[in-house]
Amino acid sequence: MKLIGVDIGGTFTDLILADVDQRQTWIHKVPTTVDDPSRAMMQGIETLCQMAQADYGDIEHVLHGTTIATNTLLTYDGARTGMVTTKGYRDIVHIGRHQRPQHYSIMQDIPWQARPLVKRRDRKVVSERLDPKGHTLIPLDEAEAKTAILELKAAGVESIAICFLNSYFDARHEERVAAIAQELYPEAFITTSASIFPQFREFERFTTACINAFVGPKVKRYINNLSQSLKEQAVRGELHIMRSNGGVATADVAGEQPVTLLLSGLAAGVLGGAAAGAQSHRDRLITFDMGGTSTDIGIVTERGFAEATARDTWIAGYPVMVPMIDVHTIGAGGGSIAYVDAGGAFRVGPRSAGAAPGPVCYDKGGTEVTVTDANVVLNRLDPEYFLGGEMTIYPEKAFAAVQALADRMGLDLYETAAGILTIVNNNMANAIRSRTIQKGQDPRKFALVAQGGAGPLHAAEVALSLGIPEVIVPRYPGITSAMGLLTTDLKHDLIQNEFTLSTEPNLAKLNADLQSLEDQVKEQLRADGFSATDMTLQRFADCRYVGQGYELRAQVPGGILDETALQSVWQQFHDLHTTEYGHAFPENPVELVTLRVTGTGPMPKLSNFSAPTGGNLQDAWLKTAVTYFRVNGQLEKYSTQFFDRDRLPVGAQLEGPAIIFQKDSTILLPPHSRTTVEPNGNLVIHVTDDSLVDKTMAIAIAQGSV
Repeated sequence: MKLIGVDIGGTFTDLILADVDQRQTWIHKVPTTVDDPSRAMMQGIETLCQMAQADYGDIEHVLHGTTIATNTLLTYDGARTGMVTTKGYRDIVHIGRHQRPQHYSIMQDIPWQARPLVKRRDRKVVSERLDPKGHTLIPLDEAEAKTAILELKAAGVESIAICFLNSYFDARHEERVAAIAQELYPEAFITTSASIFPQFREFERFTTACINAFVGPKVKRYINNLSQSLKEQAVRGELHIMRSNGGVATADVAGEQPVTLLLSGLAAGVLGGAAAGAQSHRDRLITFDMGGTSTDIGIVTERGFAEATARDTWIAGYPVMVPMIDVHTIGAGGGSIAYVDAGGAFRVGPRSAGAAPGPVCYDKGGTEVTVTDANVVLNRLDPEYFLGGEMTIYPEKAFAAVQALADRMGLDLYETAAGILTIVNNNMANAIRSRTIQKGQDPRKFALVAQGGAGPLHAAEVALSLGIPEVIVPRYPGITSAMGLLTTDLKHDLIQNEFTLSTEPNLAKLNADLQSLEDQVKEQLRADGFSATDMTLQRFADCRYVGQGYELRAQVPGGILDETALQSVWQQFHDLHTTEYGHAFPENPVELVTLRVTGTGPMPKLSNFSAPTGGNLQDAWLKTAVTYFRVNGQLEKYSTQFFDRDRLPVGAQLEGPAIIFQKDSTILLPPHSRTTVEPNGNLVIHVTDDSLVDKTMAIAIAQGSV
């Protein structure tokens, strides 16, 4: 069985082909075609099949992580969207919660007001009203609904979001208006808020539905075109798209619910990092995925990957209410641009040169110094081995650009290049602190998983600054997100609002609602082609103390709920509250707000990798050259060994400084570090002096070089 995973990033498109039966893999990277991302994907698949001597018809599954939904929202380039809502609630998506995103700023950007997903003239109201329990207060006025749809059609909207008050308890009014819209305007992309995620909190639910409508037409066209391209190439494997919840969906489901794809590729990166960590028997991991444009950070513990909560799930400044892996992204990548701001401060990112024009050393029109150019100047990237020798870079152009920046600042060439790396590494370390220390987690008790094309080049120095003792470099770090696509399953999430108290639980209703959710999830999985014996169901409860504004998620035992089982849920919530906030109130009543059932159907999986078992270290040696490292505050030249990772045998140990090349990434071992090649193909870098970079940064800042 042959599988293909494809992750399309801002700079490169990463691909992996795995022959599960033969335990063989082939990888490939191609520059992303920004005008049409599917073009690079199809080119890459063609090359992979040639490398593996496989026919298109041999490919049984194509799994894809995409940024199309995210980029559409970030660039505010979606469809003209209309909205039909309850009379009197036209402006919920504009007003929000009367909370300023930045409490003390007199000049701030409020995205849902500055860049409305639905302009006010395209928001139509109809008479209807349900109470908070789903009882009808005002029947739906179908004549008004028809008028609203026809007005939106005449206005030329491409997509319509139907969002009614309290529809999370009963969606019949939304569904009826959706049916009317399909009849009167079948060309439109129709979204109902209850079909996306039937959750209370109207502002967030309405906004999520509007995002789905806003990005929907473009995403659906993209998926349809991609499916058609695969068919034209006679690829018989079914296309599955990675969702933000860490599972995949069929192309049809993904096309109808594109808002669930907002963290598509990012979620795959966390899964790939978790799989690599599991191979090295580590279950407390910080995934560190540094690409050309951004760095994505995820947290994995013994309980699995962290999931974002309703209070902090935002994309492009808009609240999003769908299940998402908790991934924190900052603008720091190989293409991040170094510059001097208006105040004279030396900065790096978040602006990026991206794939086009790219770093100066690519010689594709880029003129601004990037992190990649700084690495070239410090001889941490080598033109002979860049991208396995398949891509030409021009060091002399990087030297000229960095020298020009150094002259403007009155600094030495190499000090400028090292300063760029110090700044970007510190930016990334601060981002990790925000996901660990600021949330009560000690980063020193984790391993850092270096991912992305640039992650292994920076991970050891970032780990040093945080006191993280070791860095795990997967077998193919540059395509970890693509690899993660081949480690996951198909997944569906369904929820039901409850609002029941621990002091007076309605066990009959809870059991009935759980059974209903499980039946619905099973039906969806059956429609996706899974048998009952293949399905796995998990049950969760979102709980809070009475009076709290947000919830924590506890696992619900299987089988019929009784008092004992429910008591375990309350205790689990108290424990989670202690972990999250440092305290709990066991004597206070707990409110069970929402029940959730997650159903998974197993997908074929990528086999574990392995490293060569024969050979010796000398076989992997390429050359010795001078590179630059800042140690104890001083930037110095170091004689550095260069190695070919593909020839490093199991058990090989290297002392830093050393640089290890492979096609999809470059791995840096700074002075005083060492690495071991594990049988699974992972490299584990042991950081031996966790004070060096902290001292380095302090001295560099004091000297004004940062």
